[in-house]
Amino acid sequence: MSICNKKTLLCLAVSGSLFSVSYAANANDHHDHNHHDGEHHETEHRHHDAHVHGVVETNIAQDGDHLLFEITAPGADVVGFEHAPKDDAQKQVLANAVKTLNNPNLIFTLPENAKCTFEEAHVSHNLVNHNDHDDDDHDHDHDHDHHDGEHHKEHGKHGEFSAQYEYHCEAISNLDQIETQWFTHFPHTHKMTIQYLGDAGQKAASLTPKSSVITL
Repeated sequence: MSICNKKTLLCLAVSGSLFSVSYAANANDHHDHNHHDGEHHETEHRHHDAHVHGVVETNIAQDGDHLLFEITAPGADVVGFEHAPKDDAQKQVLANAVKTLNNPNLIFTLPENAKCTFEEAHVSHNLVNHNDHDDDDHDHDHDHDHHDGEHHKEHGKHGEFSAQYEYHCEAISNLDQIETQWFTHFPHTHKMTIQYLGDAGQKAASLTPKSSVITL
């Protein structure tokens, strides 16, 4: 079950209140895109703009003693490709990535004196083959010709991972920083954007392999 189904308030904070921080932080980068016709197109365009290879987005919401992380990452950042696995090697890479993502203690380090206990993870991705033929090797040439006509349609559907983590912190007032090891596990990522909303207020930051700690 998605954490958002259980923590509606936190999820609204992540997807709603944090949007204003995120939008302000990226306003200059996307200024030229804000003149597209229609509000729907503008909203849709923002969604596609968020998918940039090498950039992972992380929202963090704190409410009372609960802490919720929401990560959105391009498939290329996590596994090096944005399509369904094509062979056993890619299947193994995908399985290993999902296993790592399901262990947030490998992804984030929280201060010990905040006494945070991991409670739940929800990881999903869309790197699946809906046709899912077992005889892919036999049909490879046929599929290649068939996909030539659908290449742009297939390419337009970006491969993406989503991960949500919930923590309970007994001394959350001591949560003064968060460190990530994302870059160690997923070296294709060049930057992680952080949007935080909590008792410490709202904060936006960009983390890199050489600067992987956000101070709250």
